[in-house]
Amino acid sequence: MAIKKSAKGRSIIISPTVITLMVAVALIAGVQFQKMSGDLGFDTRSRAGNSAPSGPHFNLNIIGVPKDKTASMTGSAGHRIFVPLAGKCNITLSPGEFQVLDGNCTDNNGAAFQLPNPDPNNDGVTEYSVYARALGKPGGKSTTTTCATDPVTGEIYCSVYSMVLIREKGKSSFSNVSQQLLYIYYDLNGDGKPERYNLFNEALQDYFWSYDNNGLKLAQLRFYDVSTYVNP
Repeated sequence: MAIKKSAKGRSIIISPTVITLMVAVALIAGVQFQKMSGDLGFDTRSRAGNSAPSGPHFNLNIIGVPKDKTASMTGSAGHRIFVPLAGKCNITLSPGEFQVLDGNCTDNNGAAFQLPNPDPNNDGVTEYSVYARALGKPGGKSTTTTCATDPVTGEIYCSVYSMVLIREKGKSSFSNVSQQLLYIYYDLNGDGKPERYNLFNEALQDYFWSYDNNGLKLAQLRFYDVSTYVNP
């Protein structure tokens, strides 16, 4: 039995049953807050030492190679895509479960990757998040931009935001690149302000990542089942 002093100095007796109820209420409130935070899109997972969320994820390695690959990698269903160590190539995107459909981006056909629609309502809250980091020999850099085609004019539009990875010396940490890889920001209506279009938005078609490599040996992407708020 606990004894607590009141403001006037008198003792108030608190029974063990009351204490147990108070602890239970506090625990339930904590669980409900954590659940609510998850429902609202807050990332409640702990961070690993590399700044990425902890927990299950789909891993995709984009590997820069000095020579073109000749083997067919269509339907490889792996976790890697080969790109030129220096130069550009396109990675075609299509909706579906995470899967590499064509792992060779060094040939004329480019590569192909499948991933779910990240934001079907285009409300700026993703259903999963992408984290990326640069690995390999220091000094490499890559720029990845999300693009798509206007179904009426056939013109290609690329987002004003790009994922830029630079391999610095020392430890490499992950950063959240959901805004750059899962959306296109472009002024389609001509009002002077870029609008936000989620991947596979019907306003555009034939989505792809334009990958421009300048010596980066490895771009590592991880897709986590956590939400991200992106800018309007």
